[in-house]
Amino acid sequence: MASKDKYDVIIVGAGPAGIFTALELVERGDFKILMLDRGRRINARHCPARKGDCVKCDPCSIVTGWAGAGAFSDGKLSLSPEVGGNITDYISVEEAEDLIEYADGIYLKFGAGPQVHGLNERRIEELVYEASRHGIKFVPCPVRHMGTDRSFDVLKAMHEHLMGRGVEFKELTTVEDILVSEGRAVGVRARHKNGEETEYSADQVVVAPGRGGAQWLTEQAAKLGIATKNNAVDIGVRVEVPNSVMDHLTRDLYEAKLIYYSDTFENKARTFCMNPGGIVSEEHYEEGLVVVNGHSYSDPRLRTGNTNFALLVSTTFTEPFNQPIEYGKYIAKLANMLTGGGIMVQRLGDLLKGRRTSPDRLKKSTTVPTLKSAVPGDLSFVLPDRHLTSIVEALRAFDKLAPNLYSRNTLLYGCEVKFYSSKIEVDSRFRTKIENLYAIGDGAGITRGLMQASVTGIIVAREIANITG
Repeated sequence: MASKDKYDVIIVGAGPAGIFTALELVERGDFKILMLDRGRRINARHCPARKGDCVKCDPCSIVTGWAGAGAFSDGKLSLSPEVGGNITDYISVEEAEDLIEYADGIYLKFGAGPQVHGLNERRIEELVYEASRHGIKFVPCPVRHMGTDRSFDVLKAMHEHLMGRGVEFKELTTVEDILVSEGRAVGVRARHKNGEETEYSADQVVVAPGRGGAQWLTEQAAKLGIATKNNAVDIGVRVEVPNSVMDHLTRDLYEAKLIYYSDTFENKARTFCMNPGGIVSEEHYEEGLVVVNGHSYSDPRLRTGNTNFALLVSTTFTEPFNQPIEYGKYIAKLANMLTGGGIMVQRLGDLLKGRRTSPDRLKKSTTVPTLKSAVPGDLSFVLPDRHLTSIVEALRAFDKLAPNLYSRNTLLYGCEVKFYSSKIEVDSRFRTKIENLYAIGDGAGITRGLMQASVTGIIVAREIANITG
C-alpha cells in the first residue's frame, strides 16, 4: 500500500459542500488541500442517458464526480433557510441568511444568472392566502435558477479556479476508510480505479460525500462510534403536466413549494424540484438502481411544453427500524423490476380507475411524456397504499391552486426516492465526536440542496481557518 505526503485538509466528495469548503479555504489561507471523489473530473462527465441511451457508466456520471449530482441538476439556488435542508437546527436563522447571501454571491461570481424568481411580494401574499383556504401550506422562497446548462458551466469554472489555486483533485478514487488515531482523524485510506490502495494523511478531514455516498457515510459512522438519527424517507412520483396547468404559479415563482397533510393518513406530501419547460430524466445508482428525476435549461430554445415536479411523501420511522436508505431502494427496485430496469409512467386517470396504463392508453394522453424510455405500467403494484393515497389526495388538493392538475391526462412517473442518509451527530460547526473530523452536506443528512450544502462547506472552512490560523 502506497503512502503519500501529508495535507492540511482532505475533503471526501467533490459536490457543492466539498467545493465550497475548498473555495473558502483558499481565500483564508495557504492550505494544502486534497479532494477525492469516486467519479470523474467535470470535463469527463458525460451522460449518454441524456440523449436516451443509458450505457450504465461505472461510476455513474449523473451522481458522482466533480460537482456531484449538482453538475446535471436543474441548478436551483434556494435563497431561504426554510428550504433545502436543516441548517437552522445548527445555526441561527440570521446566520443562515447571511451565509446564503454570501454563498449566492460566490455563485454569481462564477457565472450564475442575475435573475431571482419569487420576489413579487403581492403575488406571494395572494398565493399564501389562497393556499390557506384549501389546507395547503405555501412556502415562499426566492430562487435563482441557473438551469442544467449554466449550472454545469458555473461548477466547471469553480473547478478551474481551485485547480489554479493549487488544490489537488483525484478522480475515480473511492475512500474506503477514515483513519483515526487516539480519537483524532489523521487521514483516509483510498482505492483508485486501477486497484491501487493509498493512505493519505491530513490534519483535518471533511467528509462531504453527497447523496450518492450517504450509505457509505452511515457505515463509516457506525465503525467510528458516531451516533446517527433516522431522517425522514421521501418516496413518491415525478408529476408531468402541460405548462398551461402550472404557468400561473411558475411564471413569477419558478418553483411553487407546496405542502399538504393527506386526509386519510395525515402524511406530509410536498412538491420538490419544479421544472417549468423541463424534461423528466433518469438517475442511476449502484446495484443497477434507476430512479426518476427532472431538470430544465436556462436556454429558451431547449425548453419543452411541459412542467414536471416531484411529489414526495415523507415518513419518519422510529426504532428499531434503522435502514431508511435500504427501504427507499427496495421501493425503487420494485418499479425497476416491473419495467425491466427502467422508469414506470402511468396516467392519473388510469390509476384512479384501478387499471394499468397501456401503450395505447398513453398515446391518448394530451400530456406528451418527455421521458420517451418510460414504460407504461401500474404504480399501485409499486408504492405502498399509504404513499399512493397521500399522493392522490395531495394532487386533488393542489388542483385548487392549479386547475386541471387533478386530470386523467396528468402523468406520474415512478419512483422518485431521495436517499437522505441518517443524520450524523455533529455540533454547530459540523464537528463530529472524532477530533478534526467534520461531516457536511446532503450525505451527512444535514442538507437537501445546492445552497444549504454550500453553506455547510463555508462554515467548516472558516472553522478550520480559525483553529489553524
